[in-house]
Amino acid sequence: MDSTLLDILVCPICKGSLVYRKNAGELVCKTNRLAFPIRDGIPVMLAGEARPLAADEEV
Repeated sequence: MDSTLLDILVCPICKGSLVYRKNAGELVCKTNRLAFPIRDGIPVMLAGEARPLAADEEV
């Protein structure tokens, strides 16, 4: 994932910052507890594609 792209991407819902989870291949919004997938190196920043984080899942 390009670091320049990571610097400008925000959560499409709250406009908050995202955490890159390289091993999981996703970008996580801590505020909304949503994980946005990265497919073929492209972040999918659609609310409908995000998965809610489990209650016991670390952010």
